[in-house]
Parts: sequence; C-alpha cells; structure tokens
Amino acid sequence: MLRVVYKTANLAPGILSDWREGRGFAEIRVARGLEPVDFIPSLNETLLDFVTTAQWYQIWEGEVISAASPGSPLRVTFELSPPTLEAPVEIREHKGHVALHVHPLTSTGMFIGTLNRSIEEFLAGGQWFQLWHGEIVTMDSPEANAA
Repeated sequence: MLRVVYKTANLAPGILSDWREGRGFAEIRVARGLEPVDFIPSLNETLLDFVTTAQWYQIWEGEVISAASPGSPLRVTFELSPPTLEAPVEIREHKGHVALHVHPLTSTGMFIGTLNRSIEEFLAGGQWFQLWHGEIVTMDSPEANAA
C-alpha cells in the first residue's frame, strides 16, 4: 500500500519543510505555525528534492513517468489558489505534474488535514508506484510489517 502523509513538526531553525520515506510511505513535514504564503516556496523545493531523489512514479495513460522523463518530467508543486476557490486544497493531476492549489487563508492544521484525506483518495486511483530496493510497491501491495 502507498501512503503519503503531511504533518506539522518542530523543525530546526531555518528549515520550513523536509521529507523522509520508507517502503510504500512518504512523510512530508512542514514547520508549525506558518501560513501558506510562508511555507509553499520551501515545500516546492522539498518536493522537487523528493521526486528527484525518491523513486516514485506516475502512470499516465500506460506510460511510466519519472523525474527524468523527457518532455514531461515528474513534478509536484504547490501554489496559492485564488481566494475565490472555496476548498482549502485542490489537487489537479496532469502528465508529469501534480499541482496542488492552497487557499491563501487556510491554516496549517486545515491544510494538513484536508491534504491528507485528498492524497489518500488520490493514491487510491492506482496511478502511482514506488520502486523500493528493487520492489515495486503499489496500492495493492501488502503493508510492511511494523518492527
């Protein structure tokens, strides 16, 4: 099973976001107490590092898309949405790009809660997989045993 979880955390001074991964799992952390306008630039850098370092892939109309795919390299970006958008977070997926629009007045807590529910539904669509130490992990893969 694949899971991507966003959470707030007390990060080191000057660090606004970071990531870690395990088998079938990615955790993206955002520093506590920030507004979207403050954390989005850092989050975009963190996600660029994630997609170029980790081995997660999008399947788009039968084609496997990676960070190194010519013409449409895999990217995940956040941007502020127009204030007219009512949802705290909206996800739009295209070939090689996942765009996440965040309402500018969304609190970090609302952002995290809404995003985690949305990402869970998004991954349930079965268009993503992770290559973990030679194993292809999909939504149908069994969960790793907790140690």
